[in-house]
Amino acid sequence: MNCEGVTRELSNYIDGEVDAALRQELEQHLGGCSHCTVVLNQVKMTVELFCDAEPVDLPTDVRNRLYAALQSKLGL
Repeated sequence: MNCEGVTRELSNYIDGEVDAALRQELEQHLGGCSHCTVVLNQVKMTVELFCDAEPVDLPTDVRNRLYAALQSKLGL
């Protein structure tokens, strides 16, 4: 397991949606990689901070620009 693999599976790991073998690989990497451990802790803290937050209504012009940017990025 390398840092890219950890990043790819981080959300599933936090949600407990990885099998035992993958969990063991992730935890082995996290045990020796301070960078990935920092990323894991930051993601966990972000989830804790915002999981109960109420949605914020965006102003129409901001929402339209956001949708346009996403559509452009996705090639839609």
